Amino acid sequence: MYTNQHPEIQPDALNEILALRPEGAENCKKPVTDLLDRMKGAVIGRFAGCVLGIPVELYKMADMQALAMECNMQYPPVDYWTGTDQPEKIHYQVNKRTEYILENINKVPVDDDITYTILNLLLLEKYGKGYTVDDAGKFWLDYLPYGCTAESEALMQLRAGTKAEFAANFNGYVEWIGAAIRADAFGYAEAGDPEAAAKLAYPDAFLTHRQNGIYGEMFCAAAVAAAFTAETPLDAVREGMKQIPKESELYKELEWAFSCEEKVTNYIRARQLLDEHFPRMHPVHTINNMCAIVFALMLGGKDYTKCIGNCVAIGLDNDCTGATVGSIVGACIGFKNIPEHWYKNFNNTVVTYINEHPTLALDDVINRFVALNG
Repeated sequence: MYTNQHPEIQPDALNEILALRPEGAENCKKPVTDLLDRMKGAVIGRFAGCVLGIPVELYKMADMQALAMECNMQYPPVDYWTGTDQPEKIHYQVNKRTEYILENINKVPVDDDITYTILNLLLLEKYGKGYTVDDAGKFWLDYLPYGCTAESEALMQLRAGTKAEFAANFNGYVEWIGAAIRADAFGYAEAGDPEAAAKLAYPDAFLTHRQNGIYGEMFCAAAVAAAFTAETPLDAVREGMKQIPKESELYKELEWAFSCEEKVTNYIRARQLLDEHFPRMHPVHTINNMCAIVFALMLGGKDYTKCIGNCVAIGLDNDCTGATVGSIVGACIGFKNIPEHWYKNFNNTVVTYINEHPTLALDDVINRFVALNG
């Protein structure tokens, strides 16, 4: 497991994190035009990017290429997968893997990246933007039946009676990507205000993560919020970086990723750079996956299909990164600029594994996020 090298400059307390941000982090709120269209783009963009990545989540690059050849697909993908090598696999105890294939998609099928977006919408609606770590812990006990890695460990602690503020103290996954994938709801709730979005994400992150794991969620929330007003998705990422400590490993490695722009000529080269730079880092770590997001946005620009297609092709935890990339690009370009084939078969339905909320209407979810900005 990758271990950070500078714990003394990577605090967990919010006031200490905020004190170590670079210049320009404060008072960065901008008015959002076309909020509904951009929110629809962000939410649909996130869900589509996630669904594209699920059939090949964590696959080796060669295995993805082989599956694409077997399916006679263009690669990087420009549409959903047309086949799977695990047809009987049940995803999160709800949907068969075949339900993520192009000919069978008739809704947004289940995934943790999708479920946590809905979960945090419900959290904010119940407790408001002043929610605490303890509120989040109570909410998880009521509505989240299971999790993975850091989330599973935190749930186990909460169920044993551990206070929410201590649930991550003995967690072995505190810098993995689990917090970052929960960020987007907070960016949606503070559209155009990356500072407020990062602060809003903090209690959720602290429940399960520490150090770069916390920064990953704050960064993603801020980048998503910034995307609602940014000229380009990469501009949104740069704004998101301002909300984490400048001396943290995540910030420094994101700077490295931006320094590689001339080298990132295609998805193969992007993955090669990641593997060379992070040779011992777990593929579900926060840092390497955030750098993969930067590379995907470099390759795709403001083209939604190129962004999520290259992101999934780069690999690592590519349903998670595909979701985040889709969210940032969707918020930046708006729903009207996302090709119809990515969402036409969703039938206004999204599936979760949240207790009491197995399905929701997509337009209702979108409108409820818009309302949080009111």
